[in-house]
Amino acid sequence: MQIKSATLGYPRIGKNREVKKSLEAFWSGKIAAESLLQTVTEVEEANWKTQLDAGIEKIGIGDTTLYDHVLDWAFRFGLIPEPFQQFSGLERYFAMARGKEGIPALEMTKWFDTNYHYLVPEIASEILSADFSDFLQTVQRAQKILGKRAIPIILSPCTLLRLSKLESNIDEAVSKLIPLYINLLTELKNLGVDEVQMHEPALVLGDANSWKKHFQTVYNSLESVELPLHLVTYFDDLGETYPWVIELPVSAISLDFTRGRNLELIKTYGFPEDKRLGLGIIDARNIWQIRPEQVLSVLQEIVDNLHVKSLDIQPSASLQFVPYDAKGEKQLPSALRNVLSFAEQKLQEVVLLARTIIGDNTKTEQEFLESSWSQFEQFSPVNHSIQERRKTLKIDDFQRSLSYGLRLDSQIPLPLFPTTTIGSFPQTSEVRQLRVRYKRGELSQEAYQAAIDVEIAKSIKLQEELGLDVLVHGEFERTDMVEFFGQQLSGFAFTENGWVQSYGSRYVRPPIIYGDVIRTAPMTVREFKVAQSLTEKPVKGMLTGPVTILNWSYTRTDISRQEQAFQIALALRDEVADLEAARAKVIQVDEPALREGLPLKPQRWSEYLSWAVDAFRLATAVAQPQTQIHTHMCYCEFGDIIKDIERLDADVISIENSRSNNQTLREITSGGYSHQVGNGVYDIHSPVVPTTEQILEQLRTGVANLPVKQIWVNPDCGLKTRRWEEVIPSMKNMVEAAKVLREEVNATPR
Repeated sequence: MQIKSATLGYPRIGKNREVKKSLEAFWSGKIAAESLLQTVTEVEEANWKTQLDAGIEKIGIGDTTLYDHVLDWAFRFGLIPEPFQQFSGLERYFAMARGKEGIPALEMTKWFDTNYHYLVPEIASEILSADFSDFLQTVQRAQKILGKRAIPIILSPCTLLRLSKLESNIDEAVSKLIPLYINLLTELKNLGVDEVQMHEPALVLGDANSWKKHFQTVYNSLESVELPLHLVTYFDDLGETYPWVIELPVSAISLDFTRGRNLELIKTYGFPEDKRLGLGIIDARNIWQIRPEQVLSVLQEIVDNLHVKSLDIQPSASLQFVPYDAKGEKQLPSALRNVLSFAEQKLQEVVLLARTIIGDNTKTEQEFLESSWSQFEQFSPVNHSIQERRKTLKIDDFQRSLSYGLRLDSQIPLPLFPTTTIGSFPQTSEVRQLRVRYKRGELSQEAYQAAIDVEIAKSIKLQEELGLDVLVHGEFERTDMVEFFGQQLSGFAFTENGWVQSYGSRYVRPPIIYGDVIRTAPMTVREFKVAQSLTEKPVKGMLTGPVTILNWSYTRTDISRQEQAFQIALALRDEVADLEAARAKVIQVDEPALREGLPLKPQRWSEYLSWAVDAFRLATAVAQPQTQIHTHMCYCEFGDIIKDIERLDADVISIENSRSNNQTLREITSGGYSHQVGNGVYDIHSPVVPTTEQILEQLRTGVANLPVKQIWVNPDCGLKTRRWEEVIPSMKNMVEAAKVLREEVNATPR
């Protein structure tokens, strides 16, 4: 059996976040387009050389992006909605990504069940001419550096369509895209490319079987090019599609063996002897090193059940979901650092497994990994008190003392269409510099807190001047909504350089949960007290929910996700109680990642939703009836889980709505949601300032769909990434729109 090492994609942000810095410099007019493109090229080529030096034999290339790889393919195939056709080049590209001159950007949503956001293509009946020149030039550069090891990565037509908004029917869209894909594959073949990775993650979705005809049509058509196609799937198993997928006319199929039951499917149905198997055995979405004895036993079982002639050992998906290199994390305890595996370590693991399975490896590396795990197990904290508390939970711990309808009258009185923001205000360079100086020891804790308090005071004064009804302290002390809490909880560890892309130039450093989670002191009460002391208006206590903290962290693998969520929920429960004791009348517990954690197969949803909703309730049910509990969710579909969202029993949910063209609002209302809704009235990811009339139009849609007493007024999401010059006029227009709407409603005969 021939065994090769391979990759399916790599981090594309630069080891020192070079792409982010160049993007933001380009957007602000500090550098030219040529400089931005040069930076991206340098990062891309450095990534290739790293994989080459690691000994990877088949290197996936072409996945680097200026903003989002799905947008890239929509752009290349001429899928340009009419409002953007007036622009060209990078101006058009970034207009689609960020909006421009009153034109909203494309809708943004989560990439399957990850925390990466992609831009949703809009496919009209007319498709502009395709242009693959940038991709072909990338392939040629890769060939000069990597030779035959360079394997182009293409987002397949079926996945592209499955993730898009279609104006025409699917058959028509497929028929228009196929010739364009044939042209692209033909050009690649003419460049001497020996194989192409066709990334097809839509095959693991629950409705993939209903697309069988389209998949067969596409691959039967692409076969005519006579260029070997490697069909790549990830994030879950193929499920009921497996029997017909393995019969598609492709040369290789990649399966994820870190999630789902692909091993069971292979044992049941076999695997074609004439196809190569891409063995996704290294987890591309978590940061723990392999345990050699476990992985090798699974690998050997797969080899024993196959009769194929060739096999690729590879990560389960693109490595874009993990940071670059764990060796640089000098601030972490060595026992923890030595069991971490970022992208560069995963390359080494791929090569190690490939060599081991063919008998071309010593035991030294395996013994080192096993020794590292042994040292970590002695280091990892175990807290018996949290485990005992978890065991003694009762039903009453998961429910408010009064139902929603009964507690409403005891909560704070507010005008119709109360206005608020989601929580954060701009993180200016001055604010970021404060944190840097404090971290370096240049500012004492007292001096740092005093400086933060000045920012809080400014934001409270501004909100009062603007006329907002429920205020926030601004979150100036927080780098990230998950990192901030994890840093104050035992059982969490944090990297210095563990950045991964969330979308565009927005990068995050996910925490690492490595032990039992305990809150050792109040986390947000001080800043809340400062803010509330400055105003008679209510200030929201601001927390990140247990499921979001879990889903946006790298989690333990030795205990269940439910167990980890409940430990976090208990810590937040104590914080809710302390905020309430500090006289908080409104507490927001954000859960933007609730939907993100849904299994990709609907038959697995109920188990996840059961414990995920319970975790939120465990965190918030301690609140007294007079305390108004808010939550926030964004950039996801709600319609099919609306009953579970209502079961959260939050008094108010604020939603992203402007980018989805009110689709989110309609999903909530058509599902019969009875609690209050903050209708996101403008897109905070765009630098465009919305007019009062635009916001009014959005709000009137809310009035047409909801009783007026249920409607709140807020932006789509937090404002930390925006500039004050954008935030202030946007907030002013939002408050003015709410006032106009109050007058309209009060003037309407009833």
